[in-house]
Amino acid sequence: MKTFRKHDFPVSEIRRFLEPGPIVLVSSSFKGERNIMTMGWHMMMGFEPALFACYIWEQNHSFELVRRSRQCVINLPTADLVDTVVAIGNYSGADLAADTDKFASFGLTPRKASLVQAPLIDQCHSSFECRLHDGSQVGRHNLFIWEVVKAHVARTPKIPQTLHYRGEGRFMLSGPDISRRRGFKPGML
Repeated sequence: MKTFRKHDFPVSEIRRFLEPGPIVLVSSSFKGERNIMTMGWHMMMGFEPALFACYIWEQNHSFELVRRSRQCVINLPTADLVDTVVAIGNYSGADLAADTDKFASFGLTPRKASLVQAPLIDQCHSSFECRLHDGSQVGRHNLFIWEVVKAHVARTPKIPQTLHYRGEGRFMLSGPDISRRRGFKPGML
């Protein structure tokens, strides 16, 4: 088994190693206003019900939309949308003109959701409709805990190539699938 020689490293840069999952696009809607934001700070918290937590900075335009509506859609873009993901992340909905729509600005197609008001994004591989499950940490830590109430997933590709943020404008792509199903005990990971 290989060992690694380690050195001191700036704590402020550890996100390049610990980012929890793929970049997602969060779509939101409240009182006729809708928005999309790029997000990388999230994690699964439970399976039944399906609970998903995410951090949204209070200065982000989407923060108030999701806080007030208590719902959103988590959309999973694939690697071909990297430039769109970066562009959306670089522009706040608050900075755009009142009549500017991020869907139109970035060539994305909104689709009516089944159970929430926020739209799905057609160009994303998967879309997960969410309702606020626990808002007790929003005021203190900007942490929203969602229940995924409806999932929309493309049949192909079965395992999409997703984007994972490493900090400082760098991404890595999800790699080949490695199976250890044989001998795997459910609930271990």
